[in-house]
Amino acid sequence: MAAAVHMFTCLSDNFGVLLHDPATGATAAIDVPEAEPVLAAAKEKGWTISHVLVTHHHPDHVQGIEAVKAATGARVIANASDSHRIPLVDETVVPGGKARFGSLEADVIDTPGHTVGHIAYHFAAEKLLFAGDTLFSLGCGRLFEGTPQQMWDALKVLRALPDDTAVYCGHEYTASNARFSLVVDPDNAALKARAEEVFRLREAGKATLPTTIGQEKATNPFLRADDPVIAANLDMRGRLPAEVFAELRERKNKA
Repeated sequence: MAAAVHMFTCLSDNFGVLLHDPATGATAAIDVPEAEPVLAAAKEKGWTISHVLVTHHHPDHVQGIEAVKAATGARVIANASDSHRIPLVDETVVPGGKARFGSLEADVIDTPGHTVGHIAYHFAAEKLLFAGDTLFSLGCGRLFEGTPQQMWDALKVLRALPDDTAVYCGHEYTASNARFSLVVDPDNAALKARAEEVFRLREAGKATLPTTIGQEKATNPFLRADDPVIAANLDMRGRLPAEVFAELRERKNKA
């Protein structure tokens, strides 16, 4: 049986995600923005949370860990370099290594930029990516600790994953990202179609995720900072991709 994913809202615009392994009954929460919705979602599905996979240390991703661990005894897995900023870590992983729970195995991808210790989890066999706050649908995370070059390098790694990889992100930011993307990439037909879909979904109160790597490659300007079209739209012809990316991120910050 294939792994099962259950996504639900937490806080004002966070997503909680549970990944369930039918073969063993193990269930991982990807971050814990707040405990009550995560525990309620597990109860609704009839799953018992056995693990927590942490992407980064920000409070809106870890503040529910203590309560979930107290309720379930879940084993908390986090980046070794960031474990001092994350509560109750039981096991550390390193970028380039593996994270395992039940019979499932993820590649741990180094994605600094939003924070210096941010990691993403790629379950290749299941075609799943849990990107935290590095990659959003039609966007990317703000640079709180890392550099534009670090974030651009991280996004290139994620962009290289198979097109049919389903992408789960930390927040519902897609409508805002769509409005910005249409400004910097106005002639992109795929983007226009995606934006229309996003606005319909949000008007209906529905989530815009998951997305896919293929869809993001076609529509997300932050994954195309090395595309001459994006550079030209920003009046940055001939500039380095990391410089184009930095300009995109700065413009989005002010949008």
